[in-house]
Amino acid sequence: MTVTPEPEGPPTPASEGPPLLEVAPASEGLPSPEATPDSAEATLASDGPPPLEVVEYTDPLCPWAWGSEPAFRRLRAALPGRVHWRRAYAILFDDDEDDPPPDPAAETSWYASHLAEIGTHTLAPRAHRLTRVAASSWPSSLVARAAEAQGPEIAERVLRRLRESVFVLGEPADTEALALRSVRGVPGLDPDRLARDAASADVRESVRADRAEARRPVPEVFSVHEESPHPGAAKETPGGDVRYALPTLLFRTPAAYRVVPGWRPYEAYAAAVDALSPGLRREAAPLAPAMALERYRSLTGPERLVLTQGAWPPPHAVRVDTAQGPVWLHPDDAQHHPAVRE
Repeated sequence: MTVTPEPEGPPTPASEGPPLLEVAPASEGLPSPEATPDSAEATLASDGPPPLEVVEYTDPLCPWAWGSEPAFRRLRAALPGRVHWRRAYAILFDDDEDDPPPDPAAETSWYASHLAEIGTHTLAPRAHRLTRVAASSWPSSLVARAAEAQGPEIAERVLRRLRESVFVLGEPADTEALALRSVRGVPGLDPDRLARDAASADVRESVRADRAEARRPVPEVFSVHEESPHPGAAKETPGGDVRYALPTLLFRTPAAYRVVPGWRPYEAYAAAVDALSPGLRREAAPLAPAMALERYRSLTGPERLVLTQGAWPPPHAVRVDTAQGPVWLHPDDAQHHPAVRE
């Protein structure tokens, strides 16, 4: 199968936003909604607007997903309790498909440069030094999925720590031991339960289903020509499959869907919601800095610019410097955060 390569180009100004892919009617080829307990926003009441599901195809170790967090956090803040939001872990680094690099040091050097290039667009923090390219996304994806059983707040904090393992620490959580260690000390987390659940057959089967779902992309992403450094055309995998580029958001109602692939401005996602469910999205007012840190526990520079208003940082914030701007941690999280421990 031929996959359209992604053209290079300058980022689209956030004020304009790229044109969205066409709205398509819902079809049998789409993955069926599967609610994950405690992992998604609540579905709408029966007397509200039509239900909307958001499927986020992602990977804990994906740099474009890390760089999309300001837009995604803002979007979730505009839709609390009004959508069903679920993550599908697509397995970016797949040890079942990828061959070991012939020269790991050279691959790491190239990938570090690649992350720096991505950072010129996203402005997201990146580690001072990358120890290696991740060998596998399976361990971090299993831990992220297992954390959902402990509630949405714990799941968010665990996923955040897994992302920070590579983009703040430079030590990708690509083994079971590293993934569990990277989330140690997350307030409220039961680490023993997390380890048991992450090793369970049910969690592995759930992530396996995510991986398969991500390899059944909707037709609109096979040819994407948008002015973005990461337009999001479907990717051919080393194993010969085709999957969504990461991240991709699929928005759908019972009657139609809209897909927004790749790295896009907030306005592109907002327009997709508005097209399918007019009036559903309600922009959240920026939070005071202390309240924002209390809610999100970890904030980057790009995130705090869209989520907060007022003198920054709050006096109790713990600053962690990276090669591209700081990350600010809530003191309760910083107490056991590996970036502070080390």
